[in-house]
Order: sequence, then structure tokens, then C-alpha cells
Amino acid sequence: MESYQEYNIHRPKETLVCMKNTFSSLFAPAVAIWAKSDAAQGHPLLAHWLDVAAVVECLLEIEPESTKHWASKHFGLPSEHVVRWVAALAGLHDFGKAIPGFQAKWPEGKAVDEAVDLTFNLSACRMDRHDLATAALLGSSLHRMEIAEVDWLRHIVQAVSAHHGYPFSSAEVNGSKPKNEPKEWLKARQTLLTVYWQALAPHGKPAKEELSLPIVNWLAGLTSAADWIASNPEWFPLGTRGMDALSDYYANARCLAKTALNAIGWKSSGPLGTQLAEMNVDALISRIAGCKGLAARPLQVAGNRLLQNIQGPVLLLVEAPMGEGKTELAFLAHLRMQAINGHRGLYVALPTQATSNAMFKRALCFLENFGMGQANVQLIHGGAMMKEDIPCFSGIGESESENVSASAWFSQRRRPLLSSYGVGTVDQALLAVLNVKHHFVRLWGLGNRVVVLDEIHAYDTYTSGLIAMLLRWLKALGCSVVLMSATLPRARRDELLAAWGVKRGNIPELPYPRLMLADNTSVRGEHFEARPLADIHLTGLDESLESMADKAIELLTDGGCGAVIVNTVDRAQKLYLMLRERLGEAENLLLFHARFPADERAEHERRVLNAFGADGARPERALLVATQVVEQSLDLDFDFMLSDLAPIDLLLQRAGRLHRHARKRPAVHGKACLYVAGLQAGRVPELKETAWGFVYDAYILGRTWALLCQECVLHLPEDIDRLVQAVYDVDAPLPDELDETAFQFIEIESYGEYRGKVKKERQEATNIAIDLDAEPQNAYAGKPRGHEEGEGLGLENKTRLGRESITLIPFETDYGSWPFRKDVMVSNALAKILYNRQLKTSRKEVVGHFKSQARDMPEAFRASALLKHAYPLPLRDGRYEMSGLVLRLDQTLGLVYETASGA
Repeated sequence: MESYQEYNIHRPKETLVCMKNTFSSLFAPAVAIWAKSDAAQGHPLLAHWLDVAAVVECLLEIEPESTKHWASKHFGLPSEHVVRWVAALAGLHDFGKAIPGFQAKWPEGKAVDEAVDLTFNLSACRMDRHDLATAALLGSSLHRMEIAEVDWLRHIVQAVSAHHGYPFSSAEVNGSKPKNEPKEWLKARQTLLTVYWQALAPHGKPAKEELSLPIVNWLAGLTSAADWIASNPEWFPLGTRGMDALSDYYANARCLAKTALNAIGWKSSGPLGTQLAEMNVDALISRIAGCKGLAARPLQVAGNRLLQNIQGPVLLLVEAPMGEGKTELAFLAHLRMQAINGHRGLYVALPTQATSNAMFKRALCFLENFGMGQANVQLIHGGAMMKEDIPCFSGIGESESENVSASAWFSQRRRPLLSSYGVGTVDQALLAVLNVKHHFVRLWGLGNRVVVLDEIHAYDTYTSGLIAMLLRWLKALGCSVVLMSATLPRARRDELLAAWGVKRGNIPELPYPRLMLADNTSVRGEHFEARPLADIHLTGLDESLESMADKAIELLTDGGCGAVIVNTVDRAQKLYLMLRERLGEAENLLLFHARFPADERAEHERRVLNAFGADGARPERALLVATQVVEQSLDLDFDFMLSDLAPIDLLLQRAGRLHRHARKRPAVHGKACLYVAGLQAGRVPELKETAWGFVYDAYILGRTWALLCQECVLHLPEDIDRLVQAVYDVDAPLPDELDETAFQFIEIESYGEYRGKVKKERQEATNIAIDLDAEPQNAYAGKPRGHEEGEGLGLENKTRLGRESITLIPFETDYGSWPFRKDVMVSNALAKILYNRQLKTSRKEVVGHFKSQARDMPEAFRASALLKHAYPLPLRDGRYEMSGLVLRLDQTLGLVYETASGA
């Protein structure tokens, strides 16, 4: 066991006297008060405080020095004392358990309390919310100790009392004190607090009079995570563990904390590269990519040059063509930023689950090449493959659902938001700035990391507004950020830069492709030469699936690998069936979209990458039918392509998969040809029957159509910026040749709807996001509490607008008999198998049908950290019938919606 002297050698001798307190010598009511219990015994409240403090202290000790310096600055505490202060404050999160109402919850514990003259009256017992009691009682008790200014303490209490998910409003706190509480309870609480504070003995006094919202939420997140860990009885057994002296108990709690952190996989944070100064940019890029002898591209050389001598948090904006090496530059930027700023790790945020899967493999290669094993890297998003066991927590809150919710944070979906390195969807990061349960845990987890946001053009006005707010938070939390896009409209670029504090007049005017970097000293940028891409020859088709099938079969006749990318899953399924019927089973025809169960989707993605990826076993002749899942981040290469009409930036992303790599191609496909359904001059595309108008803005589709109808060949990369800015600049004129009907549709009918939608979405993002500049006590006024997408009933705080979606877990039944018991929690192994089968749906009637059954959720799902917010989809022969609709899970097509017979 480590001794007190071993871990606290800098503590003055006179302070050690305070550590001679023992459990047995404490004021009897103080030691009787319990925090947790099981069937056999209780756990003293003082012991739990010390457990949580030990976890916080050990967590902060494995953080880089930069984290501690940041915390020191924002708390107004000396850096050598900030860790002990933060640990001591976090431990007090359960101060409110020392009230009659909570102590009465466990009959055996109540009897022990009564035996030491703690009395329980009815009016005092009516108040039993311990987190609310902490918010109502802790501030005045701390103020009596004169350790800090009153506003500073008020903000501390706001942070630590929120550990069950949400900060409390003043209206909630007022009136939350137990009424007519006997005086001995106040004495017991104050004694507990005094002994605890003396035991930990934080030095000094904060220099600040109040705290900012970022540091309040950072402390709230740290406190919550530490409480979950210290509440796991497998790691922290109940009772005093055979120790009487508080010093011995705390030393043992630290040992247990280190064991727990090791079990979770949280390691000491250190820089990935220790010899960066000795490596030139070519050597670094070769090592990042895991390919010897690579020469850095001009983009990477320019980026490396900009990253020299940075100061403070950095924003690096990368606007470069597809396939130019942006990802490798992002990893290089992480190395440079981490070496100079001491960042604790990296989080890469992608638009979709499919793009996250692809990026994970590249991130894993990078990290392993710089000395980090796979065990320390996590892939997180809704479709992540679950591998590890999940700790089962108890005693977190007043109900079993609180224990399940806490356990979920240590599942593969969320855990890397807390640990150093992770790859996932942007949505997981955006929830940090919305008032969802434990949003501040995400903020704490993202703090002091390098955050990479890829494909930032791929979001609507609402989500882009949330991203802008996230940038402000990340800067305040000491992060550096890399933003990447091939096709970024100027207005969106300026919005993102402004969120970082860059004024429009300071943005350098640079031709495309370009890099911009902002740090504490200046804003600077560079233009660089990009390698020429294949010219794209444009041809229009009508919108019908028959025309697309005819052209695809014609192009496939003489061999080659092609893609048909459509805008909806329904179109993809219908087109695939049409092609399969005409081509026969022998043809190499693949289907890939988002409506497959996660495990099957991963297998489909593997087949797609194997057939069309850079290193796959490329067939002589193959055709892929896909939706937008292949639009971004997947390194695919096609000889020819057909696509539904889409906004210009997304259409260019699709075109970036044409002739992407240098390789020998069939003679008939010597030119890169893109056939676009709906791109016919003089004929405005049909947007309702195709459902394109439900997927994308009619105005942007109309402008894309009008401008592309003037183009025969796209010269890349030079045409990328010209076309993107022309489509998205609403003041740019449309072609003079446009007929009056088309002009009316685009500039009159669609424009008004578009402007109204943009204004509405911008306001909605402003209204819902939490403003980091607000006073902590007022920051949540008007920010309604909501749950995450698909996680419960009532208000949902969304990262994206559009239809509500839910997660389904499909499994086959035998004449209605489930393959597992409904009324008991499933095993960890089975939960992982089921979780890996999940799929999402946003069809309105399906969402409504399953949400209406939420209150009758079987215990097998309700009690599982993985399955709690998913809905069972019991199939019989692959089918599930509901009113007027059949959900059919087809091994080839994925989830298919069919009209029920007789409906």
C-alpha cells in the first residue's frame, strides 16, 4: 500500500497532524451517516467522499501538465495545489446525502443513525433528493469555513451538485432544504465537512472571486466521471476496508483508483512523438501513413511550415481537393500541436458512422506507428462494434436506471469521449453544447485535445451553427482544432473562423486550394499547388431509375468498375433489384446503404473497400449501387459513375471518387465520365417523386442544376472553388440562358423558402446551444433539458434537424418466442451481440409505433447499458408487421418497407 508520505511529500509537517483522524474517533453521528449500501453493509459518506477525491486526484495526475496549468489559471489556484483542491471539491458532490430524507431510504442505515441520536421527522424526510440537497446546503457550509469568495463557492456547488446529469436552476434550489430539520443534522454535516477538509488539507485560497462557465462544466464532468468509477463496488468495496486512520484509508483509495483506471484503459497522457525535431516532413508523413519513402505533398509541406512556432490554441482550416492528403496533414498537425501545447490526445469527428469506420483504420495506423497500441484507441459512434466488457455500476442514484446510464458511459460508444484518443461522429461532440444529460462530461472529455472536424461542408445551417458554438467551447477548453473540407462555401468558412475569434477583415485572401491558421499571435495562410485530377466529362440523364439502369448496363458491357450513387435508400433498393434482374446473379453487383444492421453494414463496407479501394482485389467488372455513405472519407476509385443530382459540393465529392488513383483502366473508360440524373438543360428536375427535395434544399439543387447545365467538362481542382462559391453565393447571377419558368422556380419559389429555412435554422441553433459566455448561474435559462436522439420520451435535443429517428435491434423469433428471456437483464456477451445488430430508422410511422411501446420496454433491454435506448424488433421469418406496414429485413437489401396486405 502506498503511504501518505509517498504521494504527498510536499505537504508541510504541521498539516500531517490533521491526518491523524480516525473513523473510530469521529463524532458518532458523522461516522454513522451512510452513502451507499447493499444487502450486507453500508458505506460511510465520508469514505465515499474520500474515494471520489482519490479518483479525481489520480485522474489529474495522468493528465499532461498543460491540463493542470489550464485548471490552475481558471480556478485561480497555484498549479502545485490545484489537483488537491479539485479532488477535495469533487468529493463533496454527495454532501446532500447527510439529510434525514436520504438517510431514511435504507432502513438498516436509518436504524444506525437513530442509535446515535439522529432523529427523523416527517416534514424533514419529505426532502430526499441528495443532489438537490447538495445544491441547497453545501454552499453555506463551505462559506462558514472561509476558504473562498461566495460567488466562487456558488459556482463550485453548481458544478459538483450536477453529477446526476443537469445543473439546477435557482428555482429548483430554493426550497430544497429539509424543512424543520433537527439541529443535530447540521452539526453532523459540518463535522463531516471539517474532518474531510482537514484530511485532504488543500493549501491556499483561490485568487478569483468567481468562475467562468467552461471551468464550471469541466469540474462537473470530472466529478461525474469520478463518481461513477468510485461507485463501482467491484473497484471500491463498501466499508472502511479494515482501515481506521483516514490517512491509511485515503492511501488505499488511491491504490484502488489506479487499479480502476488501469482496468478502464486510461493511461498517462504523453506526446506521441518524442523525436519530431529530428524528422523532416517527408519522414513524418511516411511514418503517419505507414508507408516508407513517401514524399510529402505540397499541402503537407505548407501545413507543416505554418505549424512551426505556434502559440496557444490553434485553428487550422484546410481547403483542399479530394485525395490530396488532408487526413495525413491533420495527424501531422496533431503531432505539432501536441508537442508545443501539450494536448492530452486526439478526437476525429466525421459526418456519419460509415466515414468514422473508414477513418478509424487510418487513425489506428497512425497511432500504432507512433507507439500507441490498439488497446488505447477507441472507435465510437452508434454503429461501433462492441468488444470490451462494461463495468456494472450501483449506488449511482436513486434508481437502477441511473446505474445503467452511468455504465453506458464506459461502453464503446461513449468512453473515448473521456479518454485520450477516439474516432467517432460529429454528433457525439456536438451534444457537448446542448442541455442533454451529462453534456458537461463530454466537455470535460474533449478538453485539451486536438479535435479534427472533417467534411465540414456536409451540414445544414442548424448543425453548422452548433459546430460554430462547439468551436468557441473547444477554444475555451484549451483545445486546438483542424477543420477540413474540399468544398466549403465562403459564408460558412467565415462563420467558422468568426467562432474562433477571427475577424473578417483579418482573413487572408488566398486562391484555392488554401490553408489558414489562427493562434494567439496572428492569422496567416498559404496557397499551394495541388496535383491535377482527371477532367470530369458531364452528361445528363432523366431522373428515372430505368434510364440509370440502361446507362449503367451499357457502361458495364466492356468491363470496368462503376458506381451508381442515388439520394435515398428506397431508390437504391429498387435500382439494385432492377439491375440484378437484368444482369443476373453471376454479375458482380453490390449494394451499400445505411439501412443494414451494423454488423452486416460493416461487412458490406468491407466488400466495397475490397472491390473498389486503393489496396483491394479489384475485379475486372463490377458495379456498386450506393447512397451518400460512399460520398465522403471512403477511399474508393471508380472507372465510371452515375449519380442523382445533388448540391454542387456533394456532387463534387462524389466525382472525387472517379479516376481517383493512377491505374490502368479499360479503354472505353479512358476518360472520367459522370452521368447525372436530372441534369438536362431546359428541364427543371423533378424533386417530389424522386424525394430529392426532401433530402436537399430545392434552391441549392436548382442553382446546381442551372450552373452545371452550362458545363461539359469539369477541370479539377481549379473548378471546385469556382462552382461551389457560384452556387452558394445567393447574390451571384444565374446564367442568362435560363428560361423564365426555371428562373421563377429557383429565384422566386425556392429562394424564399430557402432564406426562411436558413434564418429559422440559424435561430434554432442559437436558441438551443449553451453560450459559454453566460454567467454560470444563468447559462441554462431558456435551454430546456432534453434527451439525446432516440434515448427516451419527451423533449429531444438534436444535433441535426429532420425526422426523428430510433434505433432498432432486429432478431429472429420462433413463432413469437424470443431467443432470450424478456424479463431479466441479458448477459454482457448477448448484449454486445444484439448491440452490434442495431440499425436506425426515421420513417415516421415506424418511429411512432415503437415509441408508443416505450413504457412497456422489456427488462432485458431496460436494464442493459447497451440496449437501454434501443427498441427490440422481433422478426418472424424476417418480417415484422404493424398497422399498414411490414418491416422486412432482407439479407441482400437491408431493411425494406412494404405495404401490409389488406392495408
